[in-house]
Amino acid sequence: MAGRLLIFLLSLTAASAEVNAEAPRPHVVFLLADDLGFGDVGWHGSEIRTPHLDALAASGTKLERFYVQPVCSPTRASLMTGRYPMRYGLQVGVIRPHERRGLSLAERLLPQALHDFGYATHMVGKWHLGFFEPAYLPTQRGFDHHYGHYCGALDYFTHIRDGGFDWHRDTEPCHDEGYTTELVGAEAARIIENHDASRPLFLYVPFNAPHSPLQAPEAYLAKYENIKDKKRRAYAAMVTCEDDQVGRILAALDKKGLRDNTLVIFSSDNGGPTGLGATNGPLRAGKGTVYEGGTRVTACASWPGKIAPGSTVTEPLHMVDWFPTLLGLAGASAESKLPLDGHDIWPVLTSGAKSPHEYLLHNASPSGGALSMGDWKVVIHPQASPKGKGKGKNKQTGEERTGNGAESVELFNLLNDPGEKINLATQEPAKTAELLAKYRALAAEAVPPGNLEAAPGFKVPAIWGPFGQ
Repeated sequence: MAGRLLIFLLSLTAASAEVNAEAPRPHVVFLLADDLGFGDVGWHGSEIRTPHLDALAASGTKLERFYVQPVCSPTRASLMTGRYPMRYGLQVGVIRPHERRGLSLAERLLPQALHDFGYATHMVGKWHLGFFEPAYLPTQRGFDHHYGHYCGALDYFTHIRDGGFDWHRDTEPCHDEGYTTELVGAEAARIIENHDASRPLFLYVPFNAPHSPLQAPEAYLAKYENIKDKKRRAYAAMVTCEDDQVGRILAALDKKGLRDNTLVIFSSDNGGPTGLGATNGPLRAGKGTVYEGGTRVTACASWPGKIAPGSTVTEPLHMVDWFPTLLGLAGASAESKLPLDGHDIWPVLTSGAKSPHEYLLHNASPSGGALSMGDWKVVIHPQASPKGKGKGKNKQTGEERTGNGAESVELFNLLNDPGEKINLATQEPAKTAELLAKYRALAAEAVPPGNLEAAPGFKVPAIWGPFGQ
């Protein structure tokens, strides 16, 4: 581990020197959708209209094998730390409003590192990484400013989750009225418009759309009157509204004259929930699973003059990679005692380099997991619970279980079978054993998930926040 960290630091220093010699440190705008399906953008053939996202992807590179975690909080933690969530016990489910846990305070987060190297750091949207104590809030984890919500699944119009109000400006409740997607877009544009361009900007914009509840303004619903399925219609309307806000943010960059020195990244936090209007194209299953439909997402990156327009990257990459990549571009140092799982992928994005990953860990949890090496992928389902509840989904994590009384192992060749239809575990025992050995070694390092239960006597507060809970 120490050797790998030393290699990372040396490579980061070299990359930083190269970037600093060529251009000022870039501004970075990171746009994150919530539950966007792989098949639900125009460039993947969707009937949902996403002209701004399509233009963004066309202006840079499409990341066609970009991976995240099966659900929301773990993916966000991966971005913030450059480390797999099983390293700090966030590999299971999402952080619920009642839970007294959050992203470990021992982790040094991306905004903290960027802030230390002179970046203005702003966050607009959904945190979902803990708020039960003040130390876990975004403004205590490296962000100069936060506007948005702490929890997931809030009402888009009332900003209420489970009876508690959840809309904040920094640490105070904020009663701005409006549809959350549009409020997020307006605030992000405002930050850009007011930014001092002499200082590099890191703007993190994690939308809550198109996550449930399926709610959209009537004007957007009217655009999809031809879709008869009510869930799909609402979902499509939400995606197009989000796309318009992406356009609003990009327009603000253009108006400010920042676009040419801004790296814009877009990704979904997990695959689409197929029971809630989303589609994942040719990929198997969806949100909450370690199949491709749950972990391989729509993503792109654009920086005029640095990333070739109209390009496509098919190398396997992961959300953890953005941590070292952005630090490298910023001329920052890792300065971490914790070894990273991510790699600097700038050469992959700009010069056709191969993926730096020997393997990708898609998850390792008590509910099973998956690991891929190149084109090969192993999926592990554990034994059924002692009560033998059978097949279905774990209601807490959203992950599938086999319930067949024994561990189940599947092996897929993603190059020939991206839809994971053909299990080759029996035909390829040596390859199965190789991937299983790597998976088991990593799973043995996993920190157990924290307590997911509500505190005794817990009652939903009028306002979600870190005090009095």
